[in-house]
Amino acid sequence: MLDRLNQAMEHIERHLDQSIDAGELARIAATSEYHLRRMFSALAGMPLSEYIRRRRLTVAGAEVLARDERLLEIAVRYGYGSGEAFARAFRALHGVGPAEARRTGAALVSQPRLTFRLTVEGSSSMRYRVVDSPAFTVVGFKARVPLVHLGPNQAIIDFVRSIDPQNLARLEELSDREPRGIIAVCDDLDPSRAEGTELDYYHGVVTSAPAPEGTTVLPVPAGTWAVFTTSGPAPQAIQEMWRDVFTEWFPSNPYRSRSGPELLRTRTSPDGKEADAELWLPVEHEQR
Repeated sequence: MLDRLNQAMEHIERHLDQSIDAGELARIAATSEYHLRRMFSALAGMPLSEYIRRRRLTVAGAEVLARDERLLEIAVRYGYGSGEAFARAFRALHGVGPAEARRTGAALVSQPRLTFRLTVEGSSSMRYRVVDSPAFTVVGFKARVPLVHLGPNQAIIDFVRSIDPQNLARLEELSDREPRGIIAVCDDLDPSRAEGTELDYYHGVVTSAPAPEGTTVLPVPAGTWAVFTTSGPAPQAIQEMWRDVFTEWFPSNPYRSRSGPELLRTRTSPDGKEADAELWLPVEHEQR
């Protein structure tokens, strides 16, 4: 998987001055476009589209400083329809406009080329199983929240605190299949998975019972799920599990992520220092 992903990175480098199609990159990586975007974001820490943008502006910055071409010619080569659009994007990355950078020889920002390598550290207690599940229904309280990659998601924290504990207790009694109990569900994420994009967050249960008043129903079709479990210090154990799923498990196993909700069940110790967690990710078998 990582070899094919690096071939896709090489394709990007050869086509920075041309249109780059994510579907073609997925074909080179021998996976789906959805999984490529998901994997790249997890491994690189930024969306695929953002990496391509930053690489283009890095190369364009070197050409601006070379003083050999008109700025508009450079702008058009790297996909900008006007000098103004190029200048805005250039300034957003480099902190200075292209004309000023050329005139003063200003220091510019460089996005390095990415190469992916697998490092096996054996530091995680992550365990997994693969489950073929029939269709099921999530019933819970729903909010539209921003995506936060690092640190607590205050929007989710505030939303969960706003739920009446009695209503939540009654809802938990309806849980009648895996994953049991109250779960956190993320759905309808932006394909880019860029910081600040929005997603649907459900705080609820998997149940066959009718939805109580004031709750929202999320039907989930039948499919295959990779189920990961971990135990350890909170929240480090959960954060490390997410990391290891995409940096170690997916590159080493014949599965890829597919579109669908992501489910997380968490149980913390009375003092809040330890946690048991179970993460359900929708997957499909890779076609070799």
